[in-house]
Amino acid sequence: MKPQRLVPPQRWRLLVAAAVALGGVLAAPVAGGAAAVTPTDNHVTRVIVETEPGSLTAVGKTAVALGGQVVAAQRAIGTVVVDLPASAVVRLRGADGVRAVTPDGRVKLESDSLLTDVTNTVTSLIGPTGLPGDMTNVSKLTGAQTFWKNGYYGQGVDVALLDSGVLPVNGLLSTNKLVMGPDLSFESQLPNLRYMDTFGHGTHMAGIIGGRDSGATSSTFTTDNTHFLGMAPSSRIVSIKLADAHGSTDVSQVIAAIDWVVAHGQDAGLNIRVMNLSFGTDSSQDYRLDPLAHAAEVAWNRGVVVVVSAGNGDGTRVGLANPAYDAAVLAVGAQDTKGTLDRVDDSVPVFSQRGATALGMRAPDLVAPGVSIASLRAPGTFVDATYGSTGVVANRFFKGSGTSQAAAVVSGGAALLLSQRPYLTPDQVKDLLRRSAKPLASASTDAQGAGALDLNAAYWYTGRTMPAPAVNAGGGSLDKARGRFKVKLNGVALTGELDILGNPVSTPDLAQTETTSAPDVLDGATWADGSWAGSPLTGATWNGATWAG
Repeated sequence: MKPQRLVPPQRWRLLVAAAVALGGVLAAPVAGGAAAVTPTDNHVTRVIVETEPGSLTAVGKTAVALGGQVVAAQRAIGTVVVDLPASAVVRLRGADGVRAVTPDGRVKLESDSLLTDVTNTVTSLIGPTGLPGDMTNVSKLTGAQTFWKNGYYGQGVDVALLDSGVLPVNGLLSTNKLVMGPDLSFESQLPNLRYMDTFGHGTHMAGIIGGRDSGATSSTFTTDNTHFLGMAPSSRIVSIKLADAHGSTDVSQVIAAIDWVVAHGQDAGLNIRVMNLSFGTDSSQDYRLDPLAHAAEVAWNRGVVVVVSAGNGDGTRVGLANPAYDAAVLAVGAQDTKGTLDRVDDSVPVFSQRGATALGMRAPDLVAPGVSIASLRAPGTFVDATYGSTGVVANRFFKGSGTSQAAAVVSGGAALLLSQRPYLTPDQVKDLLRRSAKPLASASTDAQGAGALDLNAAYWYTGRTMPAPAVNAGGGSLDKARGRFKVKLNGVALTGELDILGNPVSTPDLAQTETTSAPDVLDGATWADGSWAGSPLTGATWNGATWAG
């Protein structure tokens, strides 16, 4: 069965922020926020603007008066994207109603090894692959099968997968399994690549969350050792493609995707209750200012459980990735099960990023299996072509390790919980999963948080909710949100308060729009009204633009 396409991609506006270094002499703020100026530097930059409540239209008009052009608005999360002369950026920052103006950055998918090791083997076949990281074993170890035995398979719950797209391979072709949401990637204008996973990461995540072979039936899920089954086999995957064939995407593209989920997650025929973000950046700013963290918080506060990878590192970096470092989301670290179906010898692998609670840096909320997880293969993709000699298992599966896989396991677990108790809020889901988690004897709290995911205990557990964390007001730097990860065009990194089209981005305006969802539209033709703003990808350039260093 072909996957359902929600709407043509051109129907959705793309928040693009090509981060370009700001140049030239920066002028003083505009008095009153509306005076026209003649820029001294015509270099155009793209910024994300976050505005104060009710100020979106006024700020947009101010940007136009400063010689800029409004490219797109994310009204559901309170932000606007502006192309602006570099010399006018400081003036826009000082204008009435502006909270912050920030640039953009590259996002890192948190599967450091979709190849992993080749040492895990067993002689007896358990599930389709016979590996310890087979999803049959993962569903047993985590307790997902307790939900299955009691008639809860994730039915009625949609999981938004913000990733590299999904290939409709066996395991994602069962009835009503896969919906293609908007494609916000660099490949969106190429008909043969639109929606499709050309990297290999998204298909792997989709299988873990809700894969289900067409021949599998719910009545025999718990005894089925023939068909592939993800954590929530009856959940539906809503794929929003962000990353291209090299795994590249930008913070601004992620914000645009989150905005779409907030605005349309409860449209007719949709019930997006979980959002999986198996990626992160190494943002250098406080999460209470970061625009990516702010967007994730808005989704959380609108009823979506936002599950995020804690981040992959080399064991030397302290602190979680962005947006996992925001206390409002559900941050997931990796658990090494050592190929057994108990937790006696389980540990947290060195790549799973830790917190430092003594220094005020939060730990992951919990951990879940994330080592040598065998999920669906995406044939012909970059990962498949590069690492297929060591990663491919039984032809149709691929082994992968990372906090990406761990996050996908928890996203599927959250879908099971919400199919059992659809009335739960995101705070209640997070609280219940933390309180039912089982601490690992060999891991510190900074490494494992509350412990290992235990859905068997969660099924029976009832408890009070935890207090809500501090609210992110938004308005911080888009460029700082990127951290060290920058997308590049012809070898030039995207930097500054810009989107991928080289247009300026104001994060205060963005935050305001995200927060209020007010139908606040700038008069005139400057605003994109229901259509995606941008030109086709041509050759080696995006929108025919080059990024100035």
